[in-house]
Amino acid sequence: MLDIACGGGRHSHFLLAKGYEAVAVDRDMSSMQPYAGTEGLSVLEADLEKDAWPFAGHLFAGIVVVNYLWRPLFPDLLASLAPAGILIYDTFAVGNEKFGRPRNPDFLLQPNELKDLCKGLEIVDYTHGETKLPPALRQSIVARRLML
Repeated sequence: MLDIACGGGRHSHFLLAKGYEAVAVDRDMSSMQPYAGTEGLSVLEADLEKDAWPFAGHLFAGIVVVNYLWRPLFPDLLASLAPAGILIYDTFAVGNEKFGRPRNPDFLLQPNELKDLCKGLEIVDYTHGETKLPPALRQSIVARRLML
C-alpha cells in the first residue's frame, strides 16, 4: 500500500495495524523518523512535484492520498495501481475558501474532477460536499482498477 504525502503517517500506521505493508512518501519525512525501521513500513523522502516518479514499474494493491492535490501526478498514480487495486483519494474542493485553507484554486478540485481523473477505473464510492468536523468542502473517491 502506498501512502502519498503521508505527513505524520496517520494512514500508513492505520494500514500497518490492519496487517498491510505500507510505503510512506512525502517531501519532508522528519515527522516519520521515529518510525524508521518499523516492520512492514518503508519511508521515502521525495518531492513528487519536482522529482521523477520514484515508483515507475512498481504496482500497489492500494494507494491512499489525503489532503494533497498535484494533478500532474495522476497518470503516475494510476499507472502504479495494480489490477484490482484500490485508490482512495480525499482532498479539498472549490468552495473550501469560505472555510479556510487551501484557498488557491490550484489545490482545489472542481466538481466531479476526481471522477474525471479516474476515468477507466470502477468508481466504488464518490462524495462531494461539506464536512462538519473540520468544516471544509471536500471531494473523495474510492476507485478500483479492473482486472485485466
